[in-house]
Amino acid sequence: MTETTPPEPIAPGAQLHPFRRALGWWFGVALWRRILGALVLGAIAGVAWGPGATSIAWIGELFVRLIRMLVVPLVFLTIAAGVAALADPKRLGSIGVKTLAMYVFTTTLAVTTGLIVATLIGPGIGASFADAVPRAMGTPPDTARMFMEIIPDNPVGAMADGKTLSVIFFAILVGAGVIAAGKGAEPVRAFLNGASDVMLKIVGFVMETAPFGVFALIAVVMGTSGPASFLAILKLAICVVAGSAVVTLLIHGLIVVRLMAWLSPLPFFRGIADAIMVGFSTSSSSATLPVAIRVAQNNLGISKPVASTVLPLGATIGMDGAAMYVAMLTLFSAQAFGLDLTWADYLVIAATTTIVAMGVAPVPSGSLFVLAAVLHAIGITPEQTALVVGFVLPFDRILDMTRTVPNVTSDLAIATAVARWEGEMDVTVYNSANDV
Repeated sequence: MTETTPPEPIAPGAQLHPFRRALGWWFGVALWRRILGALVLGAIAGVAWGPGATSIAWIGELFVRLIRMLVVPLVFLTIAAGVAALADPKRLGSIGVKTLAMYVFTTTLAVTTGLIVATLIGPGIGASFADAVPRAMGTPPDTARMFMEIIPDNPVGAMADGKTLSVIFFAILVGAGVIAAGKGAEPVRAFLNGASDVMLKIVGFVMETAPFGVFALIAVVMGTSGPASFLAILKLAICVVAGSAVVTLLIHGLIVVRLMAWLSPLPFFRGIADAIMVGFSTSSSSATLPVAIRVAQNNLGISKPVASTVLPLGATIGMDGAAMYVAMLTLFSAQAFGLDLTWADYLVIAATTTIVAMGVAPVPSGSLFVLAAVLHAIGITPEQTALVVGFVLPFDRILDMTRTVPNVTSDLAIATAVARWEGEMDVTVYNSANDV
């Protein structure tokens, strides 16, 4: 009888090697590349799948909910820790004044860009509202009341309601209180620093789900309002894409990063790629905030005090893309209704848009809520405004994704400039973004 050689024992875990190799490959690819690949594949899947892509909408919603879950605690902890780390209240004033001045500056340039691009392309010339269903967007927010409500009646209630400006105000007070209390508040300072570091680690965990969330979000958008239906608003879409490119590359990359911060724009755009992808797919500056804070500190070398004060404020008032878009829609409306605008009208549009853009809610289609205020300033009636909104709204998600990109890049470009001026940037870390 022939003896059979017993099989060699299988080393524990050997059967998992292909799985481990796959995981090693997946995590070995830079996150922004994984997100970009998911975005492209999601667009292809959405076009091929059509309305059926809505069956995976829950994946995208889950990703957005994970991001939004982090916004309020991250804003409070990072701002309070950042202010406490300044040690000198004068530094906070210096950073705040420079930040606000830069946001007004870039918003004005973005509005000007929107007016110039819309004048050259003329998206409203020949536009027909025959099939548009009027959609009123409600009363524009009262600016005076908005500023009043920055001071919360109940800080915990403001956090529960997601009122970012109120949370920022209270966090600044907490940080200032830690500075004023001196050595006795060292345990609070240490707690805030540790808690903000923990939140940034959680952001890193959540970001590993981004490729799957982005795939689902893009697939649903392309499946429900694909390229064919988008042709009806093609000229306006060209305006938005061209204007967003000018604002992002020239205003933020060349003027702010290169000329004002004295840095090369290439590491900047490489370093913030994750934030750009998330902003594009979610159409929300607020949802992008946790990612923006993470890349600002890890990829751009911006210190915690600057990143944690400039970026949360920017997610609320830094709306360059929205400002550009509202200016474009105003000219689109004027051209469609045959209004002849004077130079005085252009100045009114520019001034009004710059002001109301800072009150745009950092949510999808938030800019449409303030459009009525600008159109009213040039004599367009509420009924005509409702017609414009009804015409644009079915296609607005794709336009919104595009114009959210300059919202995100404005926040990070201004944070970069302010950090550079304040000596709160590690340039070595910034330049290493070329290797990402």
